[in-house]
Amino acid sequence: MKRNVPITETTLPELQAELLGELPAELQANLPTSLQPIAPASADTTGQSFSELPLSPAMLANLTQLEYLTMTPIQAASLPIALAGHDLIAQAKTGSGKTAAFALTLLTNLNPRSFAVQAMVLCPTRELADQVTQEIRRLARFEDNIKILSLVGGSTLRNQASSLEHGAHIVVGTPGRLMDHMQRENLKLDELNTLVLDEADRMLDMGFHDDIAFIAKRCPAKRQTLLFSATYPEGIAQLAKQFLKNPQEVKLLEQHAENKIRQRFYEVTNENRLTAVATLLKHYRPLSTLAFCNTKQQCRDLLNVLRENGIQALTLNGDLEQRERDQVLIQFANNSCSVLVATDVAARGLDIAQLEAVINVDVTPDPEIHIHRIGRTGRADQQGWALSLYSPADKRRLATIAQMMGTTLETHKLSELPEADEAPLVPPMVTLLMLGGRKDKIRPGDVLGALTGEAGFTSKQVGKITVTDQTTFIAVDRNIYRDAVRKLSAGKVKGKTVKVRAL
Repeated sequence: MKRNVPITETTLPELQAELLGELPAELQANLPTSLQPIAPASADTTGQSFSELPLSPAMLANLTQLEYLTMTPIQAASLPIALAGHDLIAQAKTGSGKTAAFALTLLTNLNPRSFAVQAMVLCPTRELADQVTQEIRRLARFEDNIKILSLVGGSTLRNQASSLEHGAHIVVGTPGRLMDHMQRENLKLDELNTLVLDEADRMLDMGFHDDIAFIAKRCPAKRQTLLFSATYPEGIAQLAKQFLKNPQEVKLLEQHAENKIRQRFYEVTNENRLTAVATLLKHYRPLSTLAFCNTKQQCRDLLNVLRENGIQALTLNGDLEQRERDQVLIQFANNSCSVLVATDVAARGLDIAQLEAVINVDVTPDPEIHIHRIGRTGRADQQGWALSLYSPADKRRLATIAQMMGTTLETHKLSELPEADEAPLVPPMVTLLMLGGRKDKIRPGDVLGALTGEAGFTSKQVGKITVTDQTTFIAVDRNIYRDAVRKLSAGKVKGKTVKVRAL
């Protein structure tokens, strides 16, 4: 083969692809990682159409209907590799479009006529598993008969076992619950062709390595494995070595637009670290803040300090029951709680819209985790603050973050802030808990109708209405919440008297 151009970094991937492309597909699949086609790290992958991929016309039509017009960078980088049948390690954050990247692959591998589990997705938390299940269902609309089951806590094993008996194509779940069903022989994986490990780094952080190993070892050896992770700690490489075959790697570091995320670092002493969080909140006064702590104990200590300063805060930690965790997340999403205090593990899988600020109570030693944390604010067309507290001992960590982000960090002394506004930081909404939910055939429209009809409130005074199986959460304007509780309790929703209280 004669080429009259010099071989440079940008032409190497093209040359390698041309050479390897002449090999039979079965030989390409068995090449060592070092010889598999290179995805150019600096390639501009924005704006590519899904029609460039080997997807069925029905699937492309559904993507158009869902307004998936062009691929996100992670989709453009990973889908050609995954659809070609290769095992994959992809580094991508929550909200980057990674769910579609693996969902389109497992749906392409699926035989809808066979009612056996052909794909399984492991997620670290129930919230993420539910989000993933909903997204796969949307993407699976191109075919009438694809059944997707979520296997997580909160629903009984018996009900889930019954659903599995009737047949499912795809299961999405947390490692513990999936293991339960496998040990009870409810979940059979003889026909599994695709295994997905979603947010694998957090599953390792949460101590799921042995559970993942238990599950992966019982999957058919001849399968495709896709591993997605926001960061790349040592454990990921070990996991990949154990359970992936000659995987190709795609690594996309987050790039945050400077005009969207305004980042500032404040120097503090370790003794003043927690009170400094209250100082920042009183100065910047964000509507919603996610405060990251490194330990559960620090979460508890910060919660006490914030409450002493009149700031309404809640915490997420591994000690909460699922019902309590759900209530905390709903209150925060409803804007009836100003600050959510959490560790990285507890906050994993949360995709919170319109988050105005992130506060790093400590500088994390891993710069990729720092970038991942601050990327939770400044989403879509919103702007956000990323505020971090550091001590003089953290300066090396700051230098590493600056180097990875390719920017100069803006550092300040906390004493530079003017005297804080002492007016209490009060969230604008209050969440009401009403007994009665989906099992009582209650829908959000029924509740809104009760509030805006006989109760006499306007739709602007009512926020999010979240209906679960047995309860309903209603966000209302703080100024009317007592009146709303009284009128809902005295009236009826869908012809029935209901019990309501404020959380």
